[in-house]
Amino acid sequence: MDEPLIPAPLVFRDDGTPYSPRHDDIYHSAAGALAQARHVFLDGNGLPARWRVKRRFIVLETGFGMGINFLATWAAWRDDPHCTSALEFVSIEKHPFSADDLRAAHAAIIDDTAVAPLADALASAWPPLEAGVHRLAFVPGAVTLTLAFGAADDLLPRLADHGLTADAIYLDGFAPARNPDMWTPAIFASLARIAKDDATFATYTSSGHVKRALIDNGFDYRKVAGFGGKRAMLVGKRAHSRSVIDS
Repeated sequence: MDEPLIPAPLVFRDDGTPYSPRHDDIYHSAAGALAQARHVFLDGNGLPARWRVKRRFIVLETGFGMGINFLATWAAWRDDPHCTSALEFVSIEKHPFSADDLRAAHAAIIDDTAVAPLADALASAWPPLEAGVHRLAFVPGAVTLTLAFGAADDLLPRLADHGLTADAIYLDGFAPARNPDMWTPAIFASLARIAKDDATFATYTSSGHVKRALIDNGFDYRKVAGFGGKRAMLVGKRAHSRSVIDS
């Protein structure tokens, strides 16, 4: 039986950046939430170009947070005249916000008026804070969001058992040192099961622990420039050979 959820509290640092007391870490760089999502996760996974060659494109995210990565991805899909016919976004979150806190967070951090209506639609459709899988449809037959509320080490194997596959993986969920439960060998083993043969991934971190876990579970990585003053981040793909490129 799924354990009761403990919602995330909405807390801001003095500079206005959303902060998690539980993990003693920020939800995004002070340089901007949407800008970070676009640099790290969209650019890091070669989007939107990669989804143009597929009828259906599936994104898996570890750590929904405030939904900024989803909103940035949805906005890019909406604005792409050559987009795939269906975008499916699957995300795991152990400590989701309430709908009211989600609205308050978006009001404080979303600086793009074109994204604001999408944020409103997300908050309006927000499911009850109950453990398990919640499926939301935004553009009928085209944009869906599957929210899996609970622990990633429990939910990812269940999603894999039910046939989930991913074209792109957003490795999020706070820094490995702050939230080690999201970066365990079991998590990476589940991601290897879910990743399609041509799947890509991107993550804000460049820690040695994550590099080793990626290689051990069949992913190639390369270091690229990070966001907001961060020196490096990791991007990569499902490996066909055990190669590593640092740049």
